[in-house]
Amino acid sequence: MPRSSSSSTAAPAPGNVASTPSARDGSRSAHRPNRWGPWSKVVVFLLALVPLLRLVVYGLTDQLGANPVEFITRSTGTWTLVMLCITLAVTPVRRVSGMSWLLRFRRMLGLFACFYGALHFATYFWLDQWFDWTSILRDVTGKRPFITVGFVAFVLMTLLAATSPHAVMRRMGGRRWQRLHRVIYAIAVLSILHYWWMKAGKNDLAQPLIYAMVVAGLLGARVVWALRRPSQKQ
Repeated sequence: MPRSSSSSTAAPAPGNVASTPSARDGSRSAHRPNRWGPWSKVVVFLLALVPLLRLVVYGLTDQLGANPVEFITRSTGTWTLVMLCITLAVTPVRRVSGMSWLLRFRRMLGLFACFYGALHFATYFWLDQWFDWTSILRDVTGKRPFITVGFVAFVLMTLLAATSPHAVMRRMGGRRWQRLHRVIYAIAVLSILHYWWMKAGKNDLAQPLIYAMVVAGLLGARVVWALRRPSQKQ
């Protein structure tokens, strides 16, 4: 049976906004970074290495200050938290803006959070404690609670990094893998607590408060979306 000529000019269904020209234009703009494909990851990778390069340059030019160990420890700790916040921000920004291409960077950013966390703890183990395992054990087991909390966060972060490859995800199954990687929310809270307790001893809570507000906002947005989901299904 021949098709009616009106079918070729029918208006899009109310719910099918993707078929409208404006939606198509928005979709194209949202996926535009795909045109430069793998180079986007290279750029993000190099940008994420800038804090490390800065430390190397400062070390070579004797600009680490009067207490170089403290400078390195705080710098690597700060960038661990920054990378963690950026990783957590990917999903909310994607949901609000529709820029799905941001998801391609999430795994890399999470691994960089673990990388700077490893440098942070390596500085503590090596340059601060000189591998004095007795002293380290005392700190971790409760002598200095902020180190205990930070150590737990780092162990959990290492677990997520170890299970981040796609092969591990396939072996675990998507749902189990996703449930495991929700541990990042606990890591964020523990990292804030670690930073807060460390600064509380010096009565300097301005920066921890800023990071706490950022993390609270990022996690709070997820809670709101999770609560809306059941009502939307009804």
